[in-house]
Amino acid sequence: MIVKAVKTKRIEGSSDQITEIIKESVKEVGEQSVIAVSSKVVALCEGNYVPMDSVDKDTLIVNEAQWYLPKTKSKYDVFLTIKGNMLVPSSGVDESNTGGYYVLWPKDPQKSVNTIWEELRGHYKVKNLGVIITDSVSSPLRWGVTGRCVAYCGFEGVKNLIHKPDLFGRTLQKTKVNVADALAASAVFCMGESDEQTPLAVISELDNVTFCDHVPSKEELEKLIINIEDDIYGPLLKSVNWLKGGK
Repeated sequence: MIVKAVKTKRIEGSSDQITEIIKESVKEVGEQSVIAVSSKVVALCEGNYVPMDSVDKDTLIVNEAQWYLPKTKSKYDVFLTIKGNMLVPSSGVDESNTGGYYVLWPKDPQKSVNTIWEELRGHYKVKNLGVIITDSVSSPLRWGVTGRCVAYCGFEGVKNLIHKPDLFGRTLQKTKVNVADALAASAVFCMGESDEQTPLAVISELDNVTFCDHVPSKEELEKLIINIEDDIYGPLLKSVNWLKGGK
């Protein structure tokens, strides 16, 4: 696997189309490649941002959340939220590298990534192509952020290894590989977090990824989502009083 971050022009608002930015920045893509793009850049191109002086940030975060814990519960005065079936801080609302705006996630990340995939697959004339919209999130009991997949298209997001033998012939009982998040983490690490101006990455030579020639169905997408009752961290997540957000 090879991951290469891609520099773009500075993107500040909705005057740009995300697919045009990718095309002008990534000249060539080979078979069995995945293009990763920052959720912030997609949202900026789609106009899903608001001036900081026009809205109360706390209200914006609560309205964007599916569920949230009040920021008074946090040592760092940060809302812990569930959005898009992901545990994230502040509903993904971001103000870094925005030039005075609060940038949200794309309004419909899956619709956005499907559209990007369909156009780029034709543009680059490749059969096996994936696209990921990424974001940076923190993880419990770890300092620092890593990349997470907000939405994906063009490949199977989960690899099921249940009933497969391990090295010593023992049958795996619970193991599934989260392909989408693993690819997002590698891409975001190379894309950077500060002033790199590289909101794109191309991941190539992915022989162990299963590519698809269609946008993922609802059933395929649900393979990546685990119900809280089935989650190994369910007891922890259910032990607090989540409040209903606006989503």
